[in-house]
Amino acid sequence: MSIKKKDSPARIRRTPEESRANILAAAETLLVEQGPQTLRLADVAKAAGVANATVLHHFGSIDAVQQALMERMIADLVDAILAIQIPADGPVRAREVALRTLFEALETRGAARLAAWLELTDETSRLTVVQKAVQDVAQKKISQAGIPPGLAEDMILMSVTLALGTGLFGPSLGNLIGKPPERARELTLQMLMSYFEKLAG
Repeated sequence: MSIKKKDSPARIRRTPEESRANILAAAETLLVEQGPQTLRLADVAKAAGVANATVLHHFGSIDAVQQALMERMIADLVDAILAIQIPADGPVRAREVALRTLFEALETRGAARLAAWLELTDETSRLTVVQKAVQDVAQKKISQAGIPPGLAEDMILMSVTLALGTGLFGPSLGNLIGKPPERARELTLQMLMSYFEKLAG
């Protein structure tokens, strides 16, 4: 009597770029659902449906996966902000859309938690894309409204710092004192909008 082997699932052939993207997508899902502490090699490999060796082949270490995921999130955020149209008669509205895009990205995609994790594990210095990202937004977007590049970079520094803090602590702290989870974000946005309006004026 012969025993039939169960058909093993067909292997999915991916290009190196597709394989990296698949691994990063799996890492982002884990990040959003459970936090950065779940971004371990075996967990990411399992979520991506690949062997541990595949993750190591494409990234070299779990630290590199975390770094690549943060860099991808930064690139997506920069693309979204650069795509915002700034009408000549409505720079204030465009500024609000950009700030909301920033806060949304850091809060809902888990980017604030990942950034904090990288800072706590001394990995932030490896994020070499940050300087170019800030320069791109400052020069290609904010300076269009007549803001000097240096001041534009300061505006980004302030916005990102506050958005990171809000993304990390806003909802939970608001909940502890009986406020809606979005209250910290709205207060911070109002403060930034008011301050930037004075600067631009």
